[in-house]
Amino acid sequence: MHRARPLYHSPPSISLLGGSAAVLKTGTMTSVTSLPSDGGAARQAPHDLLPLLPAEGDRPERISCHDPATLEPLGEVPVCSPAEVRERVSRARAAQKAWARSSFRERRRVLRTLLDLILSRKDEICRMAALDSGKTLLDAAMGELLPVCEKIRYLLAHGERDLRPEPRSSGILIHKKAWVEWQPLGVIGVLCPWNFPFHNVFCPVVPALFAGNAVIAKTSEWTSYSASFFQALFDEALRSCGQPVDLVQIICGAGETGAALVTSGVDKVFFTGSPDNGRKVMAAAAQTLTPVVLELGGKDPMIICDDADLDQAVASAMVGVFTACGQMCVAAERIYVFDAVYDEFVRRVVAQVSALRQGPPLRGEYDVGALTMPRQLDIVQQLVDDAVRKGARVLCGGMRRDDLGGQYFAPTVLVDVDHSMEVVRRETFGPVMVILRVHSDEEAIRLANDTAYGLGSSVFTRNRQRAARYARELSAGMTVINDYGVAYLASALPFGGVRLSGFGRINGREGLRACCNEKAVVTDRLPIHPVFSMYPARPATRQLILDATDLIYSSGLRARARAASSLVRTLLHLARGRQMPS
Repeated sequence: MHRARPLYHSPPSISLLGGSAAVLKTGTMTSVTSLPSDGGAARQAPHDLLPLLPAEGDRPERISCHDPATLEPLGEVPVCSPAEVRERVSRARAAQKAWARSSFRERRRVLRTLLDLILSRKDEICRMAALDSGKTLLDAAMGELLPVCEKIRYLLAHGERDLRPEPRSSGILIHKKAWVEWQPLGVIGVLCPWNFPFHNVFCPVVPALFAGNAVIAKTSEWTSYSASFFQALFDEALRSCGQPVDLVQIICGAGETGAALVTSGVDKVFFTGSPDNGRKVMAAAAQTLTPVVLELGGKDPMIICDDADLDQAVASAMVGVFTACGQMCVAAERIYVFDAVYDEFVRRVVAQVSALRQGPPLRGEYDVGALTMPRQLDIVQQLVDDAVRKGARVLCGGMRRDDLGGQYFAPTVLVDVDHSMEVVRRETFGPVMVILRVHSDEEAIRLANDTAYGLGSSVFTRNRQRAARYARELSAGMTVINDYGVAYLASALPFGGVRLSGFGRINGREGLRACCNEKAVVTDRLPIHPVFSMYPARPATRQLILDATDLIYSSGLRARARAASSLVRTLLHLARGRQMPS
């Protein structure tokens, strides 16, 4: 195996020069943006409302980055302090004012330019994602590059349609017109997880940008090395279209930087991560009543029925478990297999899992890469060990691979698993296939729904009526029949879950509109206005409302006729300025 060529002569870096200019370098790309001195934001929280943070002198000023696949150091990136976060929000807000008034044609031009840049540098993007997260180049192409390109394609084709004012019924107000407008919110804050460093920045940023917002995205401290490279792509696209680069800003830091972003005055926060951290984001956002969208992971079931196409089911299970080394919110973490096909399914997956090649993705051709976060190795090992203590069997893998020189856990197959085991209850986020035996549709549905999560689900059956039943009865944000994970790639569909998997939606019309203020507008269809005044209050005015209510809402012609007769008498009294008889 040969050592992969370095991506750059020097690692990407972000440096702050003299406190007055942010300089971002990646290879030959460099951008300089001035930092204005004015601050302030509509939702900015008082300093005493910020979550408890380390003292200024105790905060790390830089993040040390390493390659999870080799443990080799990559370099350092500076941490964005709470003060700088607030300053960046101020800059973003200033840049967004003109962008909010831009035409959809101009927004498409920016996204088309960005897509062209992505396509021209797709190999670099995949290699950077692999270097920062430890995933294979195939995983980077399929899980990072493809979804971003598809999301931009959807926005180019359908974004204007989804945000065009939508006529609504004016109900009983037949002389009025009504519609809904989707207006930009202002500045969107995004807190990105570490499992897909390119995708997790670009997929939330591009719809928010297309909707007319500015965006500040904080990367995970575990995948910060690629931030400046991705920032440079946005900078080049925006600058070449004559737009301010402050519209999209990527920042680095740990929890204190994220807390500062949530309470900095942004108009909405999109967070992807664990339920525990989601609760912290909600608590911080509550201080300024900042709305949030939370995508908090899953414990997705995959059900293999006794009439399933086993070739398709096995191939999908392999993808669902081992893509990105299992570090996906929609990973197939629980596989329920009907007794009639259980043994054959297990035999096939064990043969394929045992043959998987694992190693540093940029030094050879491998099927499975490394885990991105060091402590995830301990979490996965604890879950496997707990299952074995409670009666599960490891058919392959089941242990760390320290011999490979990085953060590796061997591709694993666990059988004889039941719901008493933590590996069925907790999100694994590792390369572990957990197989459970079931005997009926009722049992499969009951066990699949026996979880605190509810993000995605998959079902394999040749029977359409059976599939439709599963789709109705599985408690999840998504159900895919005879395939795995494709609901996310269908960009017209909303993506999100229930219960501990969070709330709100990304993707599709729903996700794009989530980046907007949903505003109701009513105007005249005909210039008809009341000829009488509500004030001063008179008995006839009250009677008019009562008669009109009876006329509109009573059932039966006789009741409505009585109401109409009374309404005419009341109108005559009002027209003559007389009091109603008591």
